[in-house]
Amino acid sequence: MQLGIVGLGRMGANMVLRLGRAGHHCVVYDRDTKVVADVVRQSEGKATAATSPQDLIGKLSAPRNVWLMVPAGITDRVIADYAPQLQKDDTLIDGGNSYYIDDIRRAKDLSVKGVNYLDVGTSGGIWGLERGYCLMIGGPDGAVKRLDPIFKTLAPGKGETPATPGRDKLGGTAADGYLHCGPSGAGHFVKMVHNGIEYGLMAAYAEGLNILRHAGVGKVGREAASAEVTPLRQPEHFQYDFKLADIAEVWRRGSVVASWLLDLTAEALTEDPELKKDRDTVEKIDKGMPHGVPDSGEGRWTIQAAIEEGVPCTVLSAALYERFTSRGADKTACWLLQAMRRKFGGH
Repeated sequence: MQLGIVGLGRMGANMVLRLGRAGHHCVVYDRDTKVVADVVRQSEGKATAATSPQDLIGKLSAPRNVWLMVPAGITDRVIADYAPQLQKDDTLIDGGNSYYIDDIRRAKDLSVKGVNYLDVGTSGGIWGLERGYCLMIGGPDGAVKRLDPIFKTLAPGKGETPATPGRDKLGGTAADGYLHCGPSGAGHFVKMVHNGIEYGLMAAYAEGLNILRHAGVGKVGREAASAEVTPLRQPEHFQYDFKLADIAEVWRRGSVVASWLLDLTAEALTEDPELKKDRDTVEKIDKGMPHGVPDSGEGRWTIQAAIEEGVPCTVLSAALYERFTSRGADKTACWLLQAMRRKFGGH
């Protein structure tokens, strides 16, 4: 099958290569011409370079399929480059992390000229080339069915993942790693909540390992006891020197908290037990440079959806706020806390 792919970043380039291995042909475009050349070379004849949006559209046969893998913040601008050239029955796919409400608007706008719009939440990161991509799809049935060969190729398939008991009776594509979740916006809604959960899981691992990291505080002591600082009452209870890489590794094997995120955590700790590289990234605040742990939007949108639905999501909210804290966004609040303490005596 033929597919145009716009955006050859960490995921887009590997998607081209995975599709090529299965015999699909991609016409590819990126603002970085060197990246385009590299992907075409690696594809071994399964990808063709495009020099502009017009060139990409011209090299596709009708009905055309164009998949965007660009940051959410520029998706509308990129769509504006392609939409005027698309024709009835063509399909535009957004595989980035767009806000699902934007998808509803885009689908409505494109439907006026008979163009299909699919929102495809894509999870798998830089590992997708080998592992495949979990795909959460929103949009009209006909377009989804027509692109099924593309989705099936990109998805992981059943692989070595044990079957869920009783799943064979339900049918469908979920067990293959891709799912038509519903109408426009449904794919990115599911992906939005997926990423909100991811924030919470990451925060849980990070906080738990941080407690282990400080379990030797009894050896070094805490700040000098005073009216302002609670003393460590029983330092003999905190005499441990845990190796976080070893703990993450043992948890990977047979533990109920085992997961792919934990696999990646163990790998990071094995490569750099003191997390120096990541520590330098977070602590750039003092140099007036970007710092802290970013959030690309999905965590915020998940919490906003929960508010509108009237359902609690306390863990996911706390995980998002921790990212804000990591970027120094709480500094004024901390200064005010200290100002208030000073004013009433510091106790």
